[in-house]
Amino acid sequence: MDRDFLIDLFAGFGPVTIRRMFSGFGISADGTNFALALRGGLYLRADEQTIARFEAEGSKPFSYQTRAKTVTVASYWTLPERLYDDPDEMTDWARASLAAAQRAALRKRPKAKKVAEKKAAVKTTAKKKPAPKKSAKKAPKKKKSSSPG
Repeated sequence: MDRDFLIDLFAGFGPVTIRRMFSGFGISADGTNFALALRGGLYLRADEQTIARFEAEGSKPFSYQTRAKTVTVASYWTLPERLYDDPDEMTDWARASLAAAQRAALRKRPKAKKVAEKKAAVKTTAKKKPAPKKSAKKAPKKKKSSSPG
C-alpha cells in the first residue's frame, strides 16, 4: 500500500496524517494513531467495544513472527476486505477505530500520571540535606615566642 492509496481510502473519513513506521505506515487523526498499514495489510485499532465487530467479519489481530514465537497485537485487527470497495462503511469503521484509540489513550493517561507522581515522591525523599558549611574563618595561628631559652 502506498501513501496515495491510503489517502484515497480515508478520504471520506477526513484528513489523516500518514507517517513512515517500521516497514509501513502509521495513520493518525487529531494526533491519535488509529491504523497501521504493514506487510501488505491494513489494520485498524480495536478494543473491547469493537473487537466483536472484527471477529464477525472474520478479521484477525495483527501478528508477526520473531525467531522464538509469534507475537499477536490484539489492539489492531485486519480491515475486512469488502470495506476497500465501500467508502461509506469504511468511514464508519475508521471513526470507530479512532474512538477505540482515543479510549485507549484515556486509559493510559492516569497510569502515566501515577508513575510521574511516584518519581516525584522518590526524588523528594531521596534528597539529602546539604552538609553544614564549615566556617570560612580559620582559627588564628599561635605566634611562636622569640625569646631565647
